[in-house]
Amino acid sequence: MYSDLLHITTLLHILQVVIASDATVVPNRINFDLHNQFVLPVAEDQLPLTAAYPIPPSEPPAISLKTRPITVYRPKSLDAHEHARLRSLLHAETEPIEWEQKVVSGPDIEDRHTLSQLARMTANAYQLPGHKNWYDLDSSWDVNTSFPFGWDNDEDGFRGHVFTSRDRSTVVLSIKGTTLQGPTSKKDKLNDNLLFSCCCARVDFSWTFSTVCDCYSWSALHQRCDDTCLSKALIEDSLFYSTGVKLVKDVIFLYPFADVWLVGHSLGGSLASLLGSTFGLPAVAFEAPGERMAANRLHLPLPPPIGDSSRPPVPIIHVYHNADPIPQGACTGVASPCAQGGYALETRCHLGKSIVYDTVQKLGWHVDLRKHVIKEVILEVLDLQDGWPDEDGNEWDVPVAREEEDCVDCFKWEFGDYKKDKDG
Repeated sequence: MYSDLLHITTLLHILQVVIASDATVVPNRINFDLHNQFVLPVAEDQLPLTAAYPIPPSEPPAISLKTRPITVYRPKSLDAHEHARLRSLLHAETEPIEWEQKVVSGPDIEDRHTLSQLARMTANAYQLPGHKNWYDLDSSWDVNTSFPFGWDNDEDGFRGHVFTSRDRSTVVLSIKGTTLQGPTSKKDKLNDNLLFSCCCARVDFSWTFSTVCDCYSWSALHQRCDDTCLSKALIEDSLFYSTGVKLVKDVIFLYPFADVWLVGHSLGGSLASLLGSTFGLPAVAFEAPGERMAANRLHLPLPPPIGDSSRPPVPIIHVYHNADPIPQGACTGVASPCAQGGYALETRCHLGKSIVYDTVQKLGWHVDLRKHVIKEVILEVLDLQDGWPDEDGNEWDVPVAREEEDCVDCFKWEFGDYKKDKDG
């Protein structure tokens, strides 16, 4: 149970929102401000959260983002959603889910400045305020603060920051991606290889790194992987998705009337997408590996397609450029730099829609893993003031977001109940 302090904070927040504005009004611009922090005590099975007192209104806003109304589909009951997911995962039985349609305030992904600032929030998930790589979100900031989570000395997993707007109408949850060296690197790699490899991070028969699960089924002629084994491997406590679900629930509880957005880079972006798909929350993922297969293996119930689309209407936007091999599933094979580091990042199909910057054509870049770094993306791509041409010769501040049609992951693999057949 939450403490009395948390209940008081929530009640004050509710009163503040009701008095300050009509919750049904969708603003076209929101301001993010500085805050003083304090830690809220929580139960043992919950993540530590922080809340904040606002600074005096005379202080200038830190960042101004453009918003626009978007339609989302959310499960009417999160408990029913999770029950259906586990029933499908453990018993291969489907269960109907009731969805409700809502119009919420989401980020204006056609606005260059908004994308650039969300990317800076994403980059800040990798460090604490005051670090040399911390991004000032706007020139009006003199000190940058946020609500960090997962940064205690003994924390070695899910990390990031929470940013809130001045009027508490919008909360942005920024999730850290993979760190090659540091306290989270071991679990980062485990989650990367579980979520984005075709089969337990097994690249081929000569693979020298240990795999992350025992789902490979040997065959002289085929690469085979057991579906049931893979799904069960994704419910381990070390999987960041499960941790993220608990955190998002806490944030929604703390800010019941706020619009919650999720952002992240690389692994953090894919987690933001999976969590956004679970809760029906807008998410923007930068340079993220394809997470569509991970959603299937997690047995995430998704809203049914509408109109002419064949894909579920999830409020997810992926942002990446075509010189980065990771979101394209091109950093593969034993000789690839990913494999040399012990990573099997093989998936390329994304949920939602994708904004793809053609840096190969416009900037003359070659496909290079070093272009995956979020700093490179911010300074060399998102902050570029030139327009980006489409296939018809039209120029846009931001490339048009499109669904990834006819995308197939791991086509060289066969998936089925091979372990069951072998054991039987």
